[in-house]
Amino acid sequence: MIVTFRHPMLDQIPSPIMPSDVLRLLKNNSITSAYFDLLKSLTNFTDEVLSGWLNVNIKTFRSYKSAAYKAEVKADLQEHVVMLLALMKHGIEVFGDRERFMTWLETENFQLGKMKPSDYLNTISGIRFIDSRLTGMEYGDNA
Repeated sequence: MIVTFRHPMLDQIPSPIMPSDVLRLLKNNSITSAYFDLLKSLTNFTDEVLSGWLNVNIKTFRSYKSAAYKAEVKADLQEHVVMLLALMKHGIEVFGDRERFMTWLETENFQLGKMKPSDYLNTISGIRFIDSRLTGMEYGDNA
């Protein structure tokens, strides 16, 4: 399988999403601006889109991804970032190509009630749902 995006931080991100692995990563790592930067560079989505997924205003998102930001990120937001990164990693693995996965995320999908997979990414349950669709695709399901 060809993965078109490599980054050393991705090696610690679980794929597919496993709650125990996510909890371990959150316990053992400080979720810093580097994770927000990685999400931005991995997806190439706008700050507006990413801040919408994270349920924060754009100014807050830009602060979080700034290397100058030193305050602790709230626990629920840390989890959301890690979950999104895990989903992105899994999607790239399933599709074998970052651009193909990003296109799939932004395309209305009949199996999802004609919604785009990215429409589900503003909640942890939605991220888990889309991750389960990716796992299904690995085993031949339509999604």
